[in-house]
Amino acid sequence: MKIISTEQMTKPIGHYSQVIEHNGIIYLSGQLPVDPETKTIPETIEEQSSLVLSKIAQLLTEAGSSKQQVLQMRVYISDIALWDQVNDVYSEFFGDHKPVRCIVPTRELHFGSLVEMEATAVAGDEYPTPTPPQ
Repeated sequence: MKIISTEQMTKPIGHYSQVIEHNGIIYLSGQLPVDPETKTIPETIEEQSSLVLSKIAQLLTEAGSSKQQVLQMRVYISDIALWDQVNDVYSEFFGDHKPVRCIVPTRELHFGSLVEMEATAVAGDEYPTPTPPQ
């Protein structure tokens, strides 16, 4: 098991690791939309979703993977009414790649965030990107 950490990201506040790689699989902790530089949270759900996904992409890169290697995403939203906006940003981010996903509506997220996401991905590029069905 390998613990991966990066100085460019917001430090975990609790007792957990940002990223762990084990047996060729990368596990990312839930990412909140807190800007690592300013420590602020964007106002809109679209901006928050975009920031979270960019943080996930950066962590995957640090771990030697990429968004095209993501196997599973778990998305927490503070209100089910936000589903469409989150899905639009998510779809644009992943393009043709469609990892398995679970969206979990919840009442409240830390710091008043509207969204939190976690990811599981393949380490490296030992598996080719799957071709979408025609």
